[in-house]
Amino acid sequence: MEVKVVLAEFKYPLGRVDRGYNNRTLYVNLSTMRIVSKPVSEDMKVKFVGGRGFDLWLLWNALPKDRIVAWDDPENEICVASGPLSGTPVYPGSGKSIAVSISPLTRSVIDSNVGGYFGPYLKFSGWDALEIQGKAESEVLIFIDGDAGTVQVEEAGQLSSETNLLVSILASKYGSNNPRSISVVSSGPGAEHTLMGCLNFSWYDIGRQIHRYKQAGRGGIGTVFRKKKVKAVIVKYSGKITVETNGPADVEAAKQVGTAYSQELRMLDPKQSEMSTIGTTYLVTIMNDFDILPTKNYKYGSSPEADKLGREVYRKKFHKGFDGCWIGCSLACAHGVKDFELKTGPYRGQRVFVNGPEYETIAGVGSNCGIFDADYVIEMNYYCDVYGLDTISVGTALAFAIEC
Repeated sequence: MEVKVVLAEFKYPLGRVDRGYNNRTLYVNLSTMRIVSKPVSEDMKVKFVGGRGFDLWLLWNALPKDRIVAWDDPENEICVASGPLSGTPVYPGSGKSIAVSISPLTRSVIDSNVGGYFGPYLKFSGWDALEIQGKAESEVLIFIDGDAGTVQVEEAGQLSSETNLLVSILASKYGSNNPRSISVVSSGPGAEHTLMGCLNFSWYDIGRQIHRYKQAGRGGIGTVFRKKKVKAVIVKYSGKITVETNGPADVEAAKQVGTAYSQELRMLDPKQSEMSTIGTTYLVTIMNDFDILPTKNYKYGSSPEADKLGREVYRKKFHKGFDGCWIGCSLACAHGVKDFELKTGPYRGQRVFVNGPEYETIAGVGSNCGIFDADYVIEMNYYCDVYGLDTISVGTALAFAIEC
């Protein structure tokens, strides 16, 4: 068995979330192997409320002001945070997190939102946000243990960076026979060789007994992640999660509002978007009808072949079952294709579970490239996730190259 090599360790007292906040954020510097807790002020909560606000505040205060910081400068940060409602199980969408960094693609600040368990688990482990600064000398893992109250930076050894292999290994290693207690942020080898790397945020699908992923796709934050030599960030939280876990000022009011919101979604969604059945694929038809479906490098806004990538195709392909990427989410829009047989690449012939596709992937690698083959889109979706690549950026780049 591989011996764990701990490069830095930080112990912290566990506490209770109060009104959606722990009132502290976690800072990890990979150049100096320094791990510290930073206080959250009342002013920060009032003026920079929410995950995006916290991320921008932390990034701004961490960067030097006497020079422009490039995306690959060790001073650049990756910040991940969620808001005060994050992790409340009766609120749809409360598993969302925001990742912020200086983008390799835009050379400016970028933010990308993502679902999954990481944001809530980070909060319930004691932290309102995570900052990663510096660059490690060798490949590392960051392990936040919300059960024991420890943060460790460890050598990553020879672990593969491919998400489909990495997450299962890490969940087995750190999960203590409870795979649901682990959420992993990773990227992949594609992010190491392009500027369009994404971050994969995992959660454990109890019904299907597999680890699944959502993506913080835009802006190339996965490329920053791999430039810092981070293979993965793991957070562990095994505690029971209820409305009370988030420490609301008025528990009953929080329950009532959340329940009313969920009931409204359950009543209206089947009549309108059908997100709980077909996810964002319903947008393909709408965008095509309004002549704004990206088609052939966006030379056109529609195509008579759009139905080949539309909602009815994916209605048949998506596997039936609960598809919420957070506990109790009534929208449950994170659909996927089960037992999809790959036709190309290193995993050719294997049957896999594909997370998605979402509308943006369908439009990006499908219609915008002039390709109206649903199985092709599903396969591209799978390989982009495994390699840590943003499907929108990949599709846009391919469409441009095809037209050239």
